[in-house]
Amino acid sequence: MRFLFPLALALAMLAGGATAQPAPEKTTAVAIFAGGCFWCMEPPFDKTEGVIGTTSGYTGGTAANPGYEEVARGGTGHAEAVKVVYDPAKVSYEELLHIFWRNIDPFRKDAQFCDAGSQYRSAIFTLDAEQKRLAEKSKEELEKSGRFSRPLVTEIVEAGPFFPAEKYHQDYYMKNPNRYAYYRWSCGRDARLEQVWGSEAGGH
Repeated sequence: MRFLFPLALALAMLAGGATAQPAPEKTTAVAIFAGGCFWCMEPPFDKTEGVIGTTSGYTGGTAANPGYEEVARGGTGHAEAVKVVYDPAKVSYEELLHIFWRNIDPFRKDAQFCDAGSQYRSAIFTLDAEQKRLAEKSKEELEKSGRFSRPLVTEIVEAGPFFPAEKYHQDYYMKNPNRYAYYRWSCGRDARLEQVWGSEAGGH
């Protein structure tokens, strides 16, 4: 008798034309990172296979719908950040973490390169428990690797609302390549990254 119900159910499904549907695969995912000026954090992710797009914006603060001038003054608690939309079938969150670390100075608290203030802090804003686990694991592995003599001060915090920055900030490095290159050089970003990460600096 115990075989009758599944058989009856299968026959009923066939009679009605119903078929079991597999759960749809997750085709995109989101990661949020802060590493100082958001202009400089877009390029390493944009050129990574599997990344669909990046958006510069503000997160980690208390004010709603903050603007650039407001955030730049340091009164909102927000950090300049990038939201990375990616295909997890082509690039993993662990790989994005690898890129993130090698594009920041993890030893500067509330600052990055020539930019000072909590709005330029480095941080990983996690969107779920798995991202938090992987972010903490990556930080711990770097600290235990023996390559650094100082602790990493980069924050790992739960993500809050993300507010896209003004249109002129998006893809700034492509819209204004000369100004972007001058800013990056004058801020000493690449020189410092090479000091910290050596040949891995800016790695992607």
